[in-house]
Amino acid sequence: MNKKWIAGAAAGTLLIGLLAGCGNGNNNGNASAGSGASPSGSASAGASAGASGENVNLRLYTYGTEENYNWKKTLDAYHAAHPNVTVELVQLSEKGDTQEAFKKLDLAAASEEQIDVLMFSDPAGYAQRVALGMAAPLDDYISKDGYKVEEDYKVDTHLNGKVYALPGKFNPWYVLLNKDHLDEAGLTVPTDWTWDEYADYAKKLTKGEGASKRYGTYFHGPNNGGWMEYLKLAMENQPQNSEFLKADGTSNLDDPNFKKTLELRVRMEKEDKSSVPYSDMISQKLAYRNQFFNQAASMLTIGSWMNTEIGGTDKVPLTFHVAVAPFPKNNPGDETGLTPVTTDYVAVYGKSKHKDEAYDFVRWYTTEGQVVQGKNIPAWNGVSSDQVGSIIDTILSGTKNPELVDKKSLVDTLVKSKASQIIAPAAYQNEVYKAINEEYEKLILGNQDIDTTIKNSQKRVDEIIAANK
Repeated sequence: MNKKWIAGAAAGTLLIGLLAGCGNGNNNGNASAGSGASPSGSASAGASAGASGENVNLRLYTYGTEENYNWKKTLDAYHAAHPNVTVELVQLSEKGDTQEAFKKLDLAAASEEQIDVLMFSDPAGYAQRVALGMAAPLDDYISKDGYKVEEDYKVDTHLNGKVYALPGKFNPWYVLLNKDHLDEAGLTVPTDWTWDEYADYAKKLTKGEGASKRYGTYFHGPNNGGWMEYLKLAMENQPQNSEFLKADGTSNLDDPNFKKTLELRVRMEKEDKSSVPYSDMISQKLAYRNQFFNQAASMLTIGSWMNTEIGGTDKVPLTFHVAVAPFPKNNPGDETGLTPVTTDYVAVYGKSKHKDEAYDFVRWYTTEGQVVQGKNIPAWNGVSSDQVGSIIDTILSGTKNPELVDKKSLVDTLVKSKASQIIAPAAYQNEVYKAINEEYEKLILGNQDIDTTIKNSQKRVDEIIAANK
């Protein structure tokens, strides 16, 4: 038996056991009915759902909020085509907090609640719960429907040679810009830039001192092993080896771009004083939305899930002009558009009693359902680049002040964005993240230098890898 699987399962089982002792965190109060039509290009998808005339109730466990996922409209559309299938929404976090949602999902699984469809927010969470048997393999369904995930979608969700989830949205990372601040500083909206240019912009945009100081940028991470994208900035814009681990499972921390990322973070915070201090982020529990929309920081490198909020919302209004720039690259001659990409990993629960119906919904939701939802650019390749503009119009129309958004810069950035090679995460990926995060904190808080940080990180990660072989 694979020792990596054992280690992941043991860690996950311990997590579930500990959480179960804290009580049931499930939230059924936000349940709503819904369901939808089968995707084009997949004639059999949806054909079996409720075909016998019997009513089927599917329970969808998600971190997605109504505001960001348009659940009622989406599930109503599915239900209209499948009147015998009801999709009950179990919202795991009213705030859309993925960590809170993961804890509640683990509790629900430990309590043996009925779960049929579930969503994972990141590759590490996906890999860990696949190792625990929480997601059923979908390969037989995919083979029957006659498509390949790597061809039908922009994100390849294979894990150890099998597919356990289909990708929903396609959220490349980009840079949000306070265009009013750019105009004030005499800076143009970048269409292709490097990290050195990003640092230069941040320095020029920084203004004032003390409590009222406006920083050029804000990096929301790392944070307790999460938001690790901010420790891979110069790695993630590479076509390959963009992760802390290589595809063969060995450490990638000797990559010069890991060191470059650390140098960039230290330079901007300690020398240029153009990025919000890490200690402030941790001690004050800063929120990236507030930092940007309250104009405490002029630039925010973040995922394009922000498309649904970029024009302002009731909770976080927009009072200035916003533009968008692509994820920076390392050198002027590097390929443009390579960026980290996030998606929703939509899976069928391993113990579901309605796997066929659950898969039918997952396939629909990750294809035509994404268009119906109208909140994100789909990972489904059935949507052409030419349609991105109209989808963005739909998304922005749901915000309070779409007229303040530079739509052209947003669309241009999304169209040119593309994912680096997807490296299937190890079952122990979270251990790796935590170790590197801890070493970074020693660096940024002034307790060790960059070379020592890299050396200690390499040592700890190599020990984690060895323990899981």
